Amino acid sequence: MSVITDPARPAVAPEAPKASRRKGAFGFNTMSPREKAARYVLLVFVLLITIGPFLWQLSTSLKGSGEDIYTRIPRLLPSQPTFDHYQAVTDTIPVWDYARNSLVVAVLVVGGNVIGASLAGFALSRLQFRGRRIVLGLFLATLVLPGEVTIISQYVTVREFGLANTLFGVALPGMIGALNVLLMFNAFRSLPVEVDQAAVVDGANAWQRFLYIGLPSVRGTISVVAIFAFIGAWDDFLWPLIVLTDPDKYTLTVGLQYLSGTFTNNPRLIAAGTMIAFIPIVIVFATLQRFFFKGVEEGAVKG
Repeated sequence: MSVITDPARPAVAPEAPKASRRKGAFGFNTMSPREKAARYVLLVFVLLITIGPFLWQLSTSLKGSGEDIYTRIPRLLPSQPTFDHYQAVTDTIPVWDYARNSLVVAVLVVGGNVIGASLAGFALSRLQFRGRRIVLGLFLATLVLPGEVTIISQYVTVREFGLANTLFGVALPGMIGALNVLLMFNAFRSLPVEVDQAAVVDGANAWQRFLYIGLPSVRGTISVVAIFAFIGAWDDFLWPLIVLTDPDKYTLTVGLQYLSGTFTNNPRLIAAGTMIAFIPIVIVFATLQRFFFKGVEEGAVKG
């Protein structure tokens, strides 16, 4: 039996069951209020763990000498803010000389990693040569070894080269990091193979493919390598302490130990010195953060 419908009346879709409407109230791209609240609580907790020590050190460095920093209820806002402790740090140790030495080491380490890791990563990912897999396996194997295992052999090597008690000797072992090579290897490997093949057809050699095709496409990863290399070189304490014997060549992290030994009962000066050492890291990250967060997008073909 056929049903005759009025062509002038628009068809009405059947109403969805109430249970299914309630179940589909939150789609895959939406969150329930409870889940959103849980995520914000987790974010606040992680923020307190990561930013909390920095804020505490900053607050301690700004508190006056007559203000108690060990109160039962911690107070981040100093009641007597002052910058006298920063001036006291510069009067006690040659901060700017130590900072210049740290900057020289950091520039050498960053330059070595950006150039060396980029070349090694491109060669391992784009060039075909005998023993390529063995070399890649050796880079992976070095990540398993902690730095303390090789520190004696590194010192003997630097001393035999006549680079002991020099800033170049401090920078040399970290100028090409295995992790940075693997980061660049993964970035170059994610590029489409067809782009390389088209460049070879057009007559481009390996250097031209590296300079004009590879490097412009992995700027985000290069920024990641530069930031990691700078932080590692600037914050390193043990290796410069072993290599350097002349106090005039100390890096900033090694020079700050004089504050801890001379002013053990005044944590405000130690906090001020810590903040002075932390400022360059903030500047470098703020400068490169625009490219840093683009590192996850590497591999896209750019026109």
